[in-house]
Amino acid sequence: MEGLVLLNDLVTRLLFVLHSLVGVWRVTKVKGDPWYWLLALLNLLLFLETVLTVKFKRGRGYNWFSPAIFLYLINIVPSLWLLEMHHGTQYCDVQSEGLSQNISRREDTDPTLMSKEKVNGVNIIETAKVFVHNLSAVCETTWTLGLHQTFLLLLIIGRWLLPIGGTITRDQLSELLLMFVGTAADILEFTSETLGLNNVRNNPKLVCIILALWTWSMLQFPLDLAVHHIECPLAVTRRGYIKQFFCQCSSSLWNIGISVFIQDGPFLVVRLILITYFKVINQMLVFFAVKNFLVVVLHLYRLVVLALGFRASLRHPSEATNAEHRYLAQPSGSKEGLSIPLRASPVTSEDSHLTP
Repeated sequence: MEGLVLLNDLVTRLLFVLHSLVGVWRVTKVKGDPWYWLLALLNLLLFLETVLTVKFKRGRGYNWFSPAIFLYLINIVPSLWLLEMHHGTQYCDVQSEGLSQNISRREDTDPTLMSKEKVNGVNIIETAKVFVHNLSAVCETTWTLGLHQTFLLLLIIGRWLLPIGGTITRDQLSELLLMFVGTAADILEFTSETLGLNNVRNNPKLVCIILALWTWSMLQFPLDLAVHHIECPLAVTRRGYIKQFFCQCSSSLWNIGISVFIQDGPFLVVRLILITYFKVINQMLVFFAVKNFLVVVLHLYRLVVLALGFRASLRHPSEATNAEHRYLAQPSGSKEGLSIPLRASPVTSEDSHLTP
């Protein structure tokens, strides 16, 4: 079992490294500067984390936080920033059409010779070079969108394959993965929809703001606080209403806070700015702005419901305790037929004079 845990640990980190290297390779291809390969040195942080995890944790995960996913974000996010800030995607459709025609011509020329080469295995290296050349000639926008999509998919798959920590169960992990699927779809829609607008793409400051909010929204993936159910110790329950409320409703409050302050809230602000200030109005932008608004309102409504329910749960035990004290203070003849909603505490020596 321990060998399987180490295998999942190493395979997941290997996928993270390979994807980040593909991102760096694409940046060097687009920028035309080999110095961007220095971004690959960020993978040394992930290598160091892997060594420490295998040595001290035997491949097991950490509580509340995933360092591997956080370091993967550090590795891939700079490459995606550089690709999104790069200009030169005007002739994407023309390039894609020319590429498809070029590939079709190569497939149509001398099929007998191609079949012989496949059978004999003589030209495998040349075929691989042609394949890599075709990949590098794919439209820049298509490459960037593909990196975004595979990035989000690897976050979900990696969180699934990584060994879980000691405080999260399989049921909580499945709940977390379902949350990540919906979150990833919303984030991908946000970046592809807003950055695809011409008014946004021609404004570098606005692109930086959108990418900054996108980076901020990605910070929720290394965390698993939204699915933890904490049992509050007795010392916390005696420190006041607010601390007890935050302790007992911690998972729901984390879920609300992530949505309002990390994802739907910032996304709503950006979309409202695009609609009101930049006069960018289209059907999808308005729809997702309304969706973000409804999600924020529903989460605030849920917060109010949680607060009222917690207050009511505190009020009822206090009323029951008062009724129990009244029951103990009454004469023995008047106690018949009086029910106690809570279990009675044992009679101490101080209350022995009340016992008939």
